[in-house]
Amino acid sequence: MSAQNTIPAFGLYGEQGPFPDVIHFEDFSVRAPINNWRIMPHRHSQMSQLFMVEQGWINATVDGEKLKVKEMDFLYIPEHCAHEFTFKPGSEGKIFSYPVSIVRTISPATDQILTALSKPFVGRVDQALERVTQLLCETVGGASLFRAQQVVGLAHSVLANLAETRLAARASEQRTKHARLFALDDLISKHISEGWTASNFASALSVSTGHLSRLCRAATGMGATAYIEQHQMQEACRLLAFTQLPVSEIGYRLGFIDPSYFSKRFRAARGQTPSDYRALFTN
Repeated sequence: MSAQNTIPAFGLYGEQGPFPDVIHFEDFSVRAPINNWRIMPHRHSQMSQLFMVEQGWINATVDGEKLKVKEMDFLYIPEHCAHEFTFKPGSEGKIFSYPVSIVRTISPATDQILTALSKPFVGRVDQALERVTQLLCETVGGASLFRAQQVVGLAHSVLANLAETRLAARASEQRTKHARLFALDDLISKHISEGWTASNFASALSVSTGHLSRLCRAATGMGATAYIEQHQMQEACRLLAFTQLPVSEIGYRLGFIDPSYFSKRFRAARGQTPSDYRALFTN
């Protein structure tokens, strides 16, 4: 676990400048070797990423879940997820970075695709994904008159392929989120430390609190208040796993004035105390 007291948010890893292109593509060799094959905890607030392992492996921790990404596997990570990697030295593969503006503008838009792309997951690289990502690599590196338009179309094809893979693997447990809930997710991330209630979020979205709860319940089986708290507890897990902030400070950062109440709500949500959860990443 890192000794830092916050989780850095980058554009590309280690960079704070503007996003360099329509999408970004690079090989593992660009950053992993110069970082001793270890990518420290961080997140991206405005982009999703696709990692494709061609040789070797990645041991990843994404939002507290430990994942093994083997040869010819892919790992998809949406925006906001905290993650860190250890690569097998000498591993080879590709990384595609997609700004949120690309992910959210898949056309024709469906809530089902966006729902599938809202959680991290691992899958196998099939022939269809290999073909379209190879074509995307070639187009990104090209200089045609309508390069940007071609890149967007191919990026959407890759993302649709990933969504289909996700839905096929998790069909029995997948509920579809209404598009307005993605706007709610963004607002929660922005105001997570301010103690906003369901009423505050509903007002910001220009809907009634009751309607917001109905949307949340249809997508997740829980009302708006519980949905918001779920996001708070997910962020608590990230801070517990990837920083050394005191538990009380984490509670304060998530809008809980009383540390004991924060610990009580965390235990109710996760079935263990914050300290016990943190111990999973320090022992």
